[in-house]
Amino acid sequence: MIKLRLKRYGKKREVSYRIVAINSLDRRDGRPLEELGFYNPRTDEVRLDVDGIVKRLQQGAQPTDTVRSILQKANVFEQLSAKAAS
Repeated sequence: MIKLRLKRYGKKREVSYRIVAINSLDRRDGRPLEELGFYNPRTDEVRLDVDGIVKRLQQGAQPTDTVRSILQKANVFEQLSAKAAS
């Protein structure tokens, strides 16, 4: 199954994350299928490829709890339902 989850990178105590689509059995920092965004918890900076995320969700990808909360704050699920309706 494809998961949307966080991939950690950066220095110790200065961590940042990339939001990636990856096989659920692969390791956390393994090679992703696609990079879909960026999240910095220290500054709450978020950059998302909304079209790519919506495409992956339509294909059946499941977000982790943390990624789901980031996507809800960015109203991605509303865009997903709007595209499904059209």
